[in-house]
Amino acid sequence: MMFFLVILAVLALLAVYVRVAPSDPAKWHIAAPFDQNSDGENSARRIVQTGPDGLNRLHEIARRTPRTTVLAGSLEDQMITYVTRSQLLSYPDYTTVQQSGDTLKINARSRFGKKDFGVNAKRVEAWIRALEGR
Repeated sequence: MMFFLVILAVLALLAVYVRVAPSDPAKWHIAAPFDQNSDGENSARRIVQTGPDGLNRLHEIARRTPRTTVLAGSLEDQMITYVTRSQLLSYPDYTTVQQSGDTLKINARSRFGKKDFGVNAKRVEAWIRALEGR
């Protein structure tokens, strides 16, 4: 019985840590060098031709996304990193969006775990559909 109580306590501590662990902008607010769309085990990268106002439009979409806040960056910097937290356990995912001319680069990745079950790709694709008016 004591073993199960210890396991429950450890799980509870992990759940709390995931919710309160600080997000370091120096680690997450970075421009990743990539030149093609890709999906990883816990990430999604997309390149979209949007015209020069793509970041402005995507910023409005991201701001309307539940549990999403700005970690760092600004429209003036032409790069913003968002934190989107899962509904159940509040796991953070980081999405860095960078405007370069008419091109928008979107790099979404999870902080915890080795697999995100496609969550980042689904969110990024939804943002792109909204950006394109679909």
